Amino acid sequence: MTNPAQQQGEAGQKLGLAMCVALVMGNMIGSGVFLLPRDLAPLGWNAVIGWGVTITGTLCLAIVFAQLARRLPGGSATFTYANAAFGPGTGFTVAWSYWISCWTANATLAVAAVSNLSIVIPRLGDKGPLPALVAIGFLWLFTLINLSGIRRAGETQIVTLLLKLVPVIGAVLVAAWLLGTGEGHAAGMAHTQPVSLSAVSGAATLTLFALLGFESAAVVGDRVRDPERMIPRATLIGAAATGLLYLLSCTAVTMLLPVETLQQSNAAYATFFGTLVSPLAGDIVAVFAAIAALGALNGFVMLQGEIPRDLAHRGLLPALFGRDNRFGSPQMAQIASSLLASIVVYANYSRGLAELFTFMVLITTSTAIILYVVGSLSALRLEQAGSLRVSPGFAALTLVGFCYSCWAFYGAGIEASLWSVAMTAAGLPLYLLMRRRGGAASAPAGRE
Repeated sequence: MTNPAQQQGEAGQKLGLAMCVALVMGNMIGSGVFLLPRDLAPLGWNAVIGWGVTITGTLCLAIVFAQLARRLPGGSATFTYANAAFGPGTGFTVAWSYWISCWTANATLAVAAVSNLSIVIPRLGDKGPLPALVAIGFLWLFTLINLSGIRRAGETQIVTLLLKLVPVIGAVLVAAWLLGTGEGHAAGMAHTQPVSLSAVSGAATLTLFALLGFESAAVVGDRVRDPERMIPRATLIGAAATGLLYLLSCTAVTMLLPVETLQQSNAAYATFFGTLVSPLAGDIVAVFAAIAALGALNGFVMLQGEIPRDLAHRGLLPALFGRDNRFGSPQMAQIASSLLASIVVYANYSRGLAELFTFMVLITTSTAIILYVVGSLSALRLEQAGSLRVSPGFAALTLVGFCYSCWAFYGAGIEASLWSVAMTAAGLPLYLLMRRRGGAASAPAGRE
């Protein structure tokens, strides 16, 4: 029997509201907002509309996941929601695909950090093994931090979030000052693509990557104190605050800099501050942008370990992946995930930073969207089964989130979609093997 002192110690190792919000916002504010202006610049006002579409769709999904978290607060959302509605096979498939999105996201974030640092260390912008090795070094640094315990990782997340907000909010303030005083004008909107459905769709697909991560607190449900209350709050606060910051900040950068300038930059925010404020400010912001990517890297490293750990505890992965070290961190799950991310970075370094980032963005997005699609369907099924008590308008919001997710998956393109489907399917033989060995899972709603 667990004594009160031990229970208090275990509670002290869990994440509170501040750390959960930092996890959500920290995972959302990573590489996307700092590198996307380069890709969004030619789209002009299509990008602004795309941000609006993405933020609306994301907020609908955030509301859906907040309701699911109130009903199913324990375990990892990647398995729990789909399993409750459709059974363990679907739950495993969703968890496996999201786990893939985590370590591919970590590869992307590590590359993004190096891309921003290339402003102050130009050698890191060259093609060759050096940028890849530095990115891999960052990946393993934050793997070690997470292996030191969930609280240590949570504290790191808070610190990095506060630092990464400096350039994001700073860009809005600089743009407001320049436009208010008449010293700036919308140079970035000249000679861009006219507004069209296809251009808006392309912009929305790109911007979705920047808003991945709103579900982060739900993914680590077992690590959250009072998850029934904390996870929904953190999810909604983080998604809303980040969406507003993104819309204002990214639009400020693309509006005030010429398209040609942004397309030649490996670090858009550093170029923004370097051009409109001072070269020194640009170098400083490049470091802050690198910290932003590294902070998100820390958060997604946390997630990449928790998903295999949850599956192992259910008997759907070998028990080795569910064992914690003396700090309560899933050691083998973390090491295996970071090894895969390292292989991805090194195998693709010949693409160059810009090409590698774009490719990995699409892979990460298409695999993560599977959770959003199935999560929306799970909410609808649980509501029909009477297991989810919600307001009358909830079904409409869920349908909007579902349609948006399907649209974004289609927009990721055939290459990324095929990669995501192939990597997800690769886990099915393992699932069948573990189920044959007696892996446990509960019955879905309506089938008990």
